[in-house]
Amino acid sequence: MENKPYACDVFDKPFSVSSKLMIHRHTHATEKPYECDVCDKSFANKTGLTRHRRTHTGEKPYACDVCEKSFNTTGYLTAHWRTHTGEKPYACDVCDKSFSVSSSLTVHKRTHTGEKPYACDVCDKSFSESSTLTKHRRTHTGEKPYACDVCDKSFSVSSSLIVHKRTHTGEKPYACDVCDKSFSESSKLTNHRRTHTGEKPYACDVCDKSFSVSFSLTAHKRMHTGEKPYACDVCDKSFSVSSSLIVHKRIHTAHRSD
Repeated sequence: MENKPYACDVFDKPFSVSSKLMIHRHTHATEKPYECDVCDKSFANKTGLTRHRRTHTGEKPYACDVCEKSFNTTGYLTAHWRTHTGEKPYACDVCDKSFSVSSSLTVHKRTHTGEKPYACDVCDKSFSESSTLTKHRRTHTGEKPYACDVCDKSFSVSSSLIVHKRTHTGEKPYACDVCDKSFSESSKLTNHRRTHTGEKPYACDVCDKSFSVSFSLTAHKRMHTGEKPYACDVCDKSFSVSSSLIVHKRIHTAHRSD
């Protein structure tokens, strides 16, 4: 009997050489005979169905031998291992950046090509990542699926909820390595560090002034444009920065207390 060690994982048809098996598999490219008994998804092979079922069962059979994390596929485990080893096998052929997973390299390359394949079906904006499109859509729907379990606030992105929770816990995980100050957000630490370095990366395109934070540049530009978006609700005065409005309002409260 002819030896046929290469078996199709969709049907039980065996092949004598791997190349014939690969050709045969193309016949199943559009066929998805393996159906999930929980939802309406179908798969071309048993392996795909097995992996998918774990999204329903929560099974994570692939455990990291360094930490306590587990994963539902070997691919996710392999990617996770690289957080321990520091391995970044996927290198960009344009710049010197490397990545631990191929999907991150794919997304990164779009910074060079300008490709934005994920288009919003409401407005004309497009994005380089599907996750960014998902977040953007919430600006149209108003959806805020990330709810705080302490107060009644909700957020459109999970990162905003994480930062918000620190207002309840007082956690400030971002510490300055020059002084003893700590911050609840990494962006605030970045801005603070500039008080030590003197860096002012935000330059005005009208005059020669530069600023350490972007909102200071925004406020400064209003000196050139004359824009005053902060209006007093008592009198007809308006101001270019919110802090000036706050100071102004004290005039009205002081008069009421006299």
